[in-house]
Amino acid sequence: MERARLRDVEKTTELPDLPMLILSLLLTALGAVMIYSASFARALYETGDGGYFFKRELVFSLLGILVMLLVSRVRAELLRKLAFPILGVAIVCLVLVFVPGIGQSENGATRWIRLGISFQPSEIAKLGVILSFAALITRFDTKMETFRWGIAPFVAILGIIVVLLRLEPHNSAIVIIVCTAGAMLFLGGVRYRWFVLGGAVMLIGIVLILGAGGYEVSRITAWRDPFSDPTDDGYQIIQSLYAIGSGGVLGLGFGQGRQKYLYLPEEHNDYIFSIVCEELGLVGAVAILILYMLLILRGYWISMHLKDRFLSLTVAGITTLTALQVFFNIGVVTNLLPSTGISLPFFSYGGTALMIQLGEMGIILGASRKCSAGFL
Repeated sequence: MERARLRDVEKTTELPDLPMLILSLLLTALGAVMIYSASFARALYETGDGGYFFKRELVFSLLGILVMLLVSRVRAELLRKLAFPILGVAIVCLVLVFVPGIGQSENGATRWIRLGISFQPSEIAKLGVILSFAALITRFDTKMETFRWGIAPFVAILGIIVVLLRLEPHNSAIVIIVCTAGAMLFLGGVRYRWFVLGGAVMLIGIVLILGAGGYEVSRITAWRDPFSDPTDDGYQIIQSLYAIGSGGVLGLGFGQGRQKYLYLPEEHNDYIFSIVCEELGLVGAVAILILYMLLILRGYWISMHLKDRFLSLTVAGITTLTALQVFFNIGVVTNLLPSTGISLPFFSYGGTALMIQLGEMGIILGASRKCSAGFL
């Protein structure tokens, strides 16, 4: 039994990719520091302890780093075997969202479950889809151009995930997962015509959702003209724009932001980048964007230099997921995109989400041991 356990861990002296490790740690550290500044006023108001959220995030950051280092030692064979169990756990958790006493509602949506700790099952679903798609694409290989092997099983998996997420509802997670899955299918060799058909289906779905007149319509209206309803639907984006604009080039200084004093909702969560812009200015915001860019480019570089197709697809999927979340989050806080519930990786407050993100970085670091090229 001990031998079997040891086989699940890489017995190698090869080092993980150093640039990827440094970037992951640096973004995690910067995120924790910004959470301290962004959450201080709300934490003091709600709990009497200005460092409440920061302390919790610091604990989860340290645990997440430990998870990242442990996951980086997991063998590719074990990771492949865990692909569908992880997907199964994600589906079960998405179902548990609707169980009274377990699912938690917030702002009209039921996206959280409490099983000792609170977390969003969609975070597990993202990883489950990436791993299962990578495993299936590797297994089917040359059959990916056919409907039976290249489309049907993937549509079935996505269909289950999308339906459960829509029932919550959690449209932003749907968009992120579908786009990530599409990128992986593209790399897997699926014919272009299926992407055209998939895009048409998504467009029809969007039209039907908007035609139903749900909360999505009010968000579109607030996106087009937030000042048309400045005290309700447009309030959050207006405060976000105030924060970004008041930061100027150099910012007001760390800890000197004003919008975090209960003006901007979700200031330490989905809208933390607005506080970054206010306190660190354009210079600081661009510096953080450059770190994200380097992380994403490094992820794709590792993917391109992996001979193991499963690992290559997995790394590409995780990197694409990270890139999409960064793009959509910053697009929302700058009003480039309609408001969604997408967090900023490594920065937004949320312990389980951070641990999963660092676990995903651990997968990339573990895969980087198998790169066919050395450090740049």
